[in-house]
Amino acid sequence: MIYILLIIAIFTAEYFVKEYVEKHYKEHQNKKALGGLILTTKYHNKGAFLDAGSSKTAFVKWISVGLTIVLTVLFIVTLGKKGKMALKLGLAFLLGGAYSNTYDRIKRKYVVDYFRINAPFAFVRKVIFNISDFCIIIGALIVALQK
Repeated sequence: MIYILLIIAIFTAEYFVKEYVEKHYKEHQNKKALGGLILTTKYHNKGAFLDAGSSKTAFVKWISVGLTIVLTVLFIVTLGKKGKMALKLGLAFLLGGAYSNTYDRIKRKYVVDYFRINAPFAFVRKVIFNISDFCIIIGALIVALQK
């Protein structure tokens, strides 16, 4: 049950953060946070990571839906097995982020990204994330490293 609550918490938190960003930020508007370490920047990502596939939004959407369904089935199967706590945790993080971003792709036709790291390297500063992206990365790492 804790894993399902984690998925719901990630999705719900992201929903409200994205709604706030949509209502209170102009696209590409920058604001400094955490002493300038983080830049909040509203961006409508019509593709996947780094806007890849932005000219093929329907394709990106259906790939997202398909992968989310596959992960959901794997999660449901895993939930019925004793142990496998790391796998369940990793899948919960993955699904919380995947549900949020897939919801955006279906409902909004783009994913709301809203912060970036104000690093000294320009290529790092250009990448705009959302919390779901980090949950997907964390979940993938946990799944990959679990025994």
